[in-house]
Amino acid sequence: MNSHRPKTIAVRAAHGIDTEFGSLAQPIHQTSTFAYRAVNEPGPHDYSRTSNPTRAALESCLAALEGGSFGFAFASGMAAETTLLSAFGGGDHIIFHRDLYSGTHRLLTAVLANKNILFDFVDLSDLDAIRAAVRPTTKAIWIESPTNPCMRVVDLEAIAGVAKEHGLLTMCDNTFASPYFQRPLDYGIDVVVHSTTKYLNGHSDVIGGALVLNDPEFAKRIAFLQNAMGAVAAPFDCFLVLRGIKTLPVRMEEHNSNALTIAKWLQQHAKVSEVLHPGLESHPQYDLARKQMSGYGGTFSFRVRGAQDEAFRFLGALKLFTIAQSLGGVQSLIAHPVTMTHKWLPPEMRQDMGITEELIRISVGLEDVEDLRSDLDAGLAEV
Repeated sequence: MNSHRPKTIAVRAAHGIDTEFGSLAQPIHQTSTFAYRAVNEPGPHDYSRTSNPTRAALESCLAALEGGSFGFAFASGMAAETTLLSAFGGGDHIIFHRDLYSGTHRLLTAVLANKNILFDFVDLSDLDAIRAAVRPTTKAIWIESPTNPCMRVVDLEAIAGVAKEHGLLTMCDNTFASPYFQRPLDYGIDVVVHSTTKYLNGHSDVIGGALVLNDPEFAKRIAFLQNAMGAVAAPFDCFLVLRGIKTLPVRMEEHNSNALTIAKWLQQHAKVSEVLHPGLESHPQYDLARKQMSGYGGTFSFRVRGAQDEAFRFLGALKLFTIAQSLGGVQSLIAHPVTMTHKWLPPEMRQDMGITEELIRISVGLEDVEDLRSDLDAGLAEV
């Protein structure tokens, strides 16, 4: 299936799993345990924490989408991150992108730091800074691209090259782009991380996470941790993500088109001071984004002119966009990162990352783009 193109993979990667009845949709194996065939003779599954046919179908599909060999599905994106980072031990050092999702930052500073896992936040657009941050105990580099919410793009192939110079593992959060628009493994990245809650599911009705990788030995380690830690995706949640993936290509194309149309319009608006979208020529990594991405998704950020009061007036006047934390669903959502998604970050770190009071993050859905633009225009009239 990996030899097929993305649209075919999305629709057919989990097809044909049900050999008993020929069901076209993957059945939901809503069971905790499976009967042994005989004494000391288990079947392919024995307990759903360890493995489940519905989860196995999703994991196979995710691996195919990312061009990987092994997929793992988890109860949330943070569960996937926690399991992956648990592969490291006390004293291990990891380099993280300075522009980091606040949930990952919280996991590092409030949980893993207590386990003596060491980390530095580095500007991954600076390869010399990465090399300078490497210690004898450094084990890995953690990447987000594009980043949340400032939409910075980093050179995946170049970072993978630096990592290989030093024998380091590379991990990339690919949630914003989805495997439809970006496949980090193709650029030498070792592990891809997803919140399947977002574009992969696409309907705002499930929480989930995933890891995809190629190395069989590291896959054995992740499989052990997945079972031992138990933060696995439930069968029904796996079914929902599988169902969402079948329309991933058509959804992503529409998200991308709508978002780029709105970003170009906002760029000309008198009440907007900056638009952060990697598909705009004004974006500092525009050429890099075009090189390693085939599209840009539906999420980006912009700054209204003014400060927090103006941002709040704008948000309060919207009728069609829903103020909410998440992104990647069919309905359009909008967020104020300073007080919502990134409020956990220390103020000085937010400022350093460019997450300021006038910054707005927008997840453009599948509604009519003219209706969405009219709603934003009415909101900006209040700024």
